[in-house]
Amino acid sequence: MRYTAIPLVLLIAGCTAQVAPPPEPPPAWCPAPPAAPAPAASEPAPAVAPAPSAYAPAPAPESEASAYVPPPPPPVVSVYVEPPLSEPQPIAVSWAPPPMLVETPPPPPFQNAVWVGGYWIWQGNWVWAHAHWVSPPRPSYGWVNPYYENRSGIVIFIGGHWSPPGVVFVPPPPGLQLTVEIASPGVVPGPPPMGPDGCFVPPPPGSRFGIIIPAPIGTAPAVMTSAPPVIAVGMRVTVNNTTNNTTNVTNITNVRNVTNVTNVTIMAPASATASGKAVSTSVPAQAHLAAALPPVVRAQAPEPASSKPIPAFVHGHAPPALPPAQAVRVEPAPAARAPVEARPAAPKPSMPPPAHAAAPAAKAKVAQPAIAAHAKPSPEKPKPVASAEKPKPVSAPKPAATAKPPVKTNAADETAKEKAAAKAKADHTKKPGDKDPKLDHPKKDGQTNQD
Repeated sequence: MRYTAIPLVLLIAGCTAQVAPPPEPPPAWCPAPPAAPAPAASEPAPAVAPAPSAYAPAPAPESEASAYVPPPPPPVVSVYVEPPLSEPQPIAVSWAPPPMLVETPPPPPFQNAVWVGGYWIWQGNWVWAHAHWVSPPRPSYGWVNPYYENRSGIVIFIGGHWSPPGVVFVPPPPGLQLTVEIASPGVVPGPPPMGPDGCFVPPPPGSRFGIIIPAPIGTAPAVMTSAPPVIAVGMRVTVNNTTNNTTNVTNITNVRNVTNVTNVTIMAPASATASGKAVSTSVPAQAHLAAALPPVVRAQAPEPASSKPIPAFVHGHAPPALPPAQAVRVEPAPAARAPVEARPAAPKPSMPPPAHAAAPAAKAKVAQPAIAAHAKPSPEKPKPVASAEKPKPVSAPKPAATAKPPVKTNAADETAKEKAAAKAKADHTKKPGDKDPKLDHPKKDGQTNQD
């Protein structure tokens, strides 16, 4: 029993002794938690992560995307048109005319020349009527610009024509029923007109197809030549009217109002233009003056393949045979070329050398007054100068001095002749054979020759 209790006591004591030491190692390894800060060292790594978020060139592509590139214009049929001598019948087309093309007019070849053409006409498709100078077919006939109207997505078109004197253009009435024209075989229709109802002109060169520009009746399409391209609806044309009132008083007072349209104003919000800038500019209302302005996008109209004009389109008649379509040449805008031309002007630093060269001239000018300053100390000497001025009357005979030289030469000759004559006389008296006149007198008694 005793031996059994002892091992039991020892076993219990040993167990408590063994159990106590094991809990000690964990505190000994407590320093290990400080190793946990090691992840803190990795905290700088997340600092690198924000760098990609700080890299924000994403907006740059947006600015690049904002740069507008005009769509390449499709091939165009360019023709000469024989305008009718009166207002033709209107026709209806299901899609809008393309953007304007550029044709720079040359100087008028003769007096009273009229710039006609330079707009889109219908010949089974929108065809470009080449612009040129012509004379009126009859005296006092006037030119009427083409008419475009948007009626609920249908284009009402009346081509340019001549008008007899006193005849005013009348637009088609609102209730007029028209049959939409059928396109020629192989022609793909374009987009319908995008814009408000009413009269309009085609958009500027380089614009989005289908957009129309509201304008007053009678506006020449050429006014859009120099306008910036548009990509949305919003540009419009307004007329600047100049009204002259003339009053003639007899027994009755008559008042006559004459309206002369000299300029038109083109306006557009920033949301409508391709450049994102608002537009408000005034351009000439006359077609040849407006067409001469530099364009923003130069979409050059091709020359007609044939010089023979074609008749105007008439509803119900097949269009005439047209020449093949030609490519439209698009050139950079003059504004883009300006800085290139300005670069050669920069190397004009040669101007400074003349500045240095001018400096000595300035010094010389400064030296002259210095000399005059040295001459000033003798103020009493001007008196003799006054005496010197007395001989100035001699300047009067100076013109005679020009005549004196021949006189002097004659006097010299005369003196020379006189001297020669004197010498001749002297020689003549010295000759032995000559008699002295004194010896010719009778001698008195006691006189000799020596006397």
